[in-house]
Amino acid sequence: MTPERPRGADAIPARDELIVGAAVEPSVTPPSDRGQLYAALDLGTNSCRMLIAQPKGSQFQVVDSFSKTVQLGVGLEASGRLSRASMGRTIQALRICQKKIEKHQVRRMRLVATEACRRARNARDFIRQIRRETGLALEIIAPEEEARLAVISCAPLVSRRTEQLLVVDIGGGSTELVWIDLSAVPREDRPRAIMRLHSGFTPQGIGPEARVVDWISVPLGVATLKDQFGDVDDDAARFALMSWYFEENLASFSPYNAENPREGFQIIGTSGTITTVAASFLGLRRYDRTKVDGLHMTSDQIDTVIRDYLTLGPEGRRTDPRIGRERHSLIMSGAAILQALMRIWPTDRLSVADRGLREGLLYAQMSADGVLEDGPYK
Repeated sequence: MTPERPRGADAIPARDELIVGAAVEPSVTPPSDRGQLYAALDLGTNSCRMLIAQPKGSQFQVVDSFSKTVQLGVGLEASGRLSRASMGRTIQALRICQKKIEKHQVRRMRLVATEACRRARNARDFIRQIRRETGLALEIIAPEEEARLAVISCAPLVSRRTEQLLVVDIGGGSTELVWIDLSAVPREDRPRAIMRLHSGFTPQGIGPEARVVDWISVPLGVATLKDQFGDVDDDAARFALMSWYFEENLASFSPYNAENPREGFQIIGTSGTITTVAASFLGLRRYDRTKVDGLHMTSDQIDTVIRDYLTLGPEGRRTDPRIGRERHSLIMSGAAILQALMRIWPTDRLSVADRGLREGLLYAQMSADGVLEDGPYK
């Protein structure tokens, strides 16, 4: 039996009513002073990404960045292990990260690995190999911490009018969803209440609280979901199967069958899939973060882009400059996840966030150190 679909109420204001954070991944910017630099590295199932930044007011300024598709999770679904080739690609990328960290003399850093390393039987050996060959000490973080860091990275995009917030982070190996009740928090404090979640999803009893109603980490991301249905030849059938299969895996998420979200509902989506859909909607042949981060897209606009992807077919998507050669093979599995979410919680607007785990890692470190203007968020 298909669950009844709750109907969301649009409560997303115009962009100028949001607290919009500074752009967090521009081109390399020289440090404005000799203040302490922070590094955040996210080794995911598909990509290795790093930011080096320094605190600036209540935000931060990016000094250097790195992003490389390493496909660490290739073959993991079948073998349960990280392949020698994927580990080799990853170590090459990490050597570049190490050189950047050394060049900028970064002392405060957090370097994490997520779903592929959580699942692989040889992940611990690989982490030790990384330490031997690059000097970088990576840690494998739990799904809850990954979800929490994604949430706090989106704090600057939370509207003061939002009472019910759903944050979605579509990764390569997993998808995190966090539902937060902000109704008891004064409007002016709602973004800060989200930032205070850096210390955990359990309320600390200090100031007005953002209440985490439920959260889930689904072990299906753009790479793992694609692998599940790699034997289905028909493009449209594969897309439909991926979308419904992902929805089936949300059954234990308590807001799945929640009453209709009342006025004040906001969905924030963060992932390469969502920013690519946004760039396609805007017709960007060259990606521009300043036009994508904080953009609002309606359900109809998202559906139009996805239908366009299906019409293009695999070859058309491969050559479409809006999608890019590194993402074309994964865009439909990500779009299937996005369509499932918009089907379950229909709402007129999705807030697009070009930010995620790395930004959350930076905010958490800087908040804990008390170096942000409005921090520490305790």
